[in-house]
Amino acid sequence: MEKTVRTLAEFEAEAVRFAHALVPREGGATLVTLSGELGAGKTAFIKAVAKAFGVEETVTSPTFVLEKIYELGSEASKFERLVHIDAYRLEGGSDLAPLGFDELMQDAGNLILLEWPEKVADALQDISIRISILVQPDGIRTISYE
Repeated sequence: MEKTVRTLAEFEAEAVRFAHALVPREGGATLVTLSGELGAGKTAFIKAVAKAFGVEETVTSPTFVLEKIYELGSEASKFERLVHIDAYRLEGGSDLAPLGFDELMQDAGNLILLEWPEKVADALQDISIRISILVQPDGIRTISYE
């Protein structure tokens, strides 16, 4: 499925729509990967998803810390935690081990949103949804889901 958004407000609304449509995977974490060039809006998309799930703290890119975990205590949330991973600085799937990635993947209460999946593709199994964000020269974004 593809969705074209023309404004930041439409982009955020699409992320909220996506969040509300998510269904937890049985038997393990729900893993969503986000691909796109620098500045495409991967982190902005994740910020809007976090907000939709009631995260009140400021959501920033974990580029340097690699991983941030947000507790989702809201009754409206289908998940217990939102795990935001930025793999941009990683060199392979083995670099996910110090983050406890295998353990995170075993917990059905986790929604894992992983930026730059191509950097750690050898470690990614059971991807629930792949999102690709393409920015057109005029700033319009095309969001593809598979």
